[in-house]
Amino acid sequence: MEYTILGILLMILMLLYFRVANHFNIIDKPNERSSHTEITLRGGGIIFWFSALIYFLQHFQNNSFFFTGITLVSLVSFWDDIQSLSNKIRIGVHFLSITLIFYDLNLFTLIPIWTVLIAYILAIGLINAYNFMDGINGITGLYTLVVMGALLYVNTSIQLFTDGDFIKYAIIASLVFLFFNYRKKAKCFAGDVGSIAIAFWIIYLILKLILVTNSLIWLLFLAVYGVDAICTITHRLYLRQNIFEAHRLHLYQVLSNEYKIQHRLVSLYYALIQAGVSFLVIKLYNKIEDSILFLIVLLPLLLVYSSKFYLLSKNNLKVKA
Repeated sequence: MEYTILGILLMILMLLYFRVANHFNIIDKPNERSSHTEITLRGGGIIFWFSALIYFLQHFQNNSFFFTGITLVSLVSFWDDIQSLSNKIRIGVHFLSITLIFYDLNLFTLIPIWTVLIAYILAIGLINAYNFMDGINGITGLYTLVVMGALLYVNTSIQLFTDGDFIKYAIIASLVFLFFNYRKKAKCFAGDVGSIAIAFWIIYLILKLILVTNSLIWLLFLAVYGVDAICTITHRLYLRQNIFEAHRLHLYQVLSNEYKIQHRLVSLYYALIQAGVSFLVIKLYNKIEDSILFLIVLLPLLLVYSSKFYLLSKNNLKVKA
């Protein structure tokens, strides 16, 4: 009953947000590098912050640092959705928010300082990678469902590391968001506020799990996004492009834009591949060396990503710097 009420409440909040977005003209206008072709409401991913708020109001004594952090990244991201901000401001707020959850998790006392520095780079990189990958209908919502579902299974059946409702609230928010986004003509897009907020939530959970189990393999719950984002950034650096500008070089963009595969189908492919990876990680946890498991997962994903270059070549596409 609790989850049904939450779903209804989030649905109402989303509908109220649509009225606000319409009134203040918070929209996403397509350009030549967009994967969509019609004007659509932006910022629907604010539903993730609302879900975090509702959870915090019930458990405020234990989640103040997390909630402050997700509020900061949501605020600056929503502002950026409305009016573009400097990358320095956004990265600065991300750094501050990550610092809050590092403090909450006692990371500064549990691991060496050089490891903390690596953790900062990884966390901020993953937040922005999640944002970069948010470009077609359904991809953020479906991928989030898979990641959160895997974390919930681990929390329930392998290692308790957090309150189960903390994960379930994110899952319910994803389902509500998908109701409006996973359509041929989406009612709304997540916007930076959505993709970055849910990425922050996921990173917090994965960090907690890593610290409890003393294993890094849980990072593979983000393997599909990670490989695509890192390889695409490397490709763009090779082409001497500004990695912060819009582009159409992600594999999902090539499949959607150049090969005209339906957006929702491409999103489903990404979610299913990550589901397969997560299943493999869970099954092989504590059965083989972590380094070997990383190789088993990452090498095939790199091979799949490299197919992008074959597709571009086959289609005689010219990629300009």
